[in-house]
Parts: sequence; C-alpha cells; structure tokens
Amino acid sequence: MKSATRPYHHGNLRQALLRVAETALEARGIRQLSLRELSRELGVSHASPQRHFATKQDLINALAIMGFERLDAVMAKAAEARSRDLTERLTKVSLAYLGFALKHPALLALMFEAKRQPAMPPELRTALFAAFSHTPRILKEGQDAGKIVPGDPFRMALAIGAVVYGLVAVSIDGKVKGDFLKTIVPETIQYLLNGLSTNKR
Repeated sequence: MKSATRPYHHGNLRQALLRVAETALEARGIRQLSLRELSRELGVSHASPQRHFATKQDLINALAIMGFERLDAVMAKAAEARSRDLTERLTKVSLAYLGFALKHPALLALMFEAKRQPAMPPELRTALFAAFSHTPRILKEGQDAGKIVPGDPFRMALAIGAVVYGLVAVSIDGKVKGDFLKTIVPETIQYLLNGLSTNKR
C-alpha cells in the first residue's frame, strides 16, 4: 500500500504561508521559523513553498514587507489628522507606531532585522521608506509654514523615531507600562518640537 503524499497545491499558498509564518513568529521567534515546519502545518509537501519562497530569507523578506505595509497604513491614517497642529499630528503618528509595535513585537523585530541585510530587496526598501515617510513630511510642512527650523526633515525624523523606538523597547522589555507611555509619548514629542521650533522661548 502506497503511503499518502502531501498535496502540492494549496489554493493561495503564498498567503497561507505568510499567515502561519506570522503566527509561528509571534509564538516562537524568528530563529524557529522553518519552511519545512510551515509546510507540515499547512499539510503540503516540503517542496511546495519553494514556488514562492526559495529560502527562509525570502520568507523573512516577505513578512517584513507585509509588516512595513501594515505600519504604513496605520501611520498614514494617523498622519491624516484634520488638525494642523504639529504637536498633535506628530503625537498621533508616534502613538500609531507605538500601538503597532506593542501589538506585533516579534514582527517589528523581524522587520528591523530584515532591513539590516547587505542587499535589501527593492520591494522591501520601498515598503520601508513608505512606512517612515510620514514624520518627515509633517516636519517639512512645519518648515514650509515657518514653524520648524531649517534642516533635513529626514534627519529630524530619525531623531524623533529613535526616541520613540527607545520608549517602545523599554516598554516591550516590561520596564514601562502601556498606560504610562500614552502620557510620556506626547510629552516627549513636545520636548523634541520645542527644540526644533523657530519660536524659542
């Protein structure tokens, strides 16, 4: 009697792999991601994923792109606040990033690890820059309105992002609680904007 073989086709296998990979990532971390294990979970042959992800790094890149696209969506929504107040808009964007980071810590870690690879795929680079384009754009609008000092808005955004990322990191480590972050993030943005403001007091 022949042993049963796993089916090769699985409908939209690529999306199914990404779905179970994200679940596995959150449960076990990036080091434990395995195309073989994911194939077993989906009930497909070990060779099936190779049509979409030839290597584990290809899978990681796809997860990172998906993550940056999601982050872009939540930050874009926050950046579209009707208020023209710089502090409010930057606070909303920062809190949107914070919310994403606390909800998806393992995915965020994978996203940042993927962007550090020597040869970043163009699709990943595009998704990365899109996700982090909102703060520089708001700062540039502030410069155009004469409210923010001259300078490279991307470098300014990098400084703001580094501070917010630091708050996220200590929160994920359990050193700062989420409710406190909702207070300290707006205060931090205000401190940073005081330094960038053309209206020094």
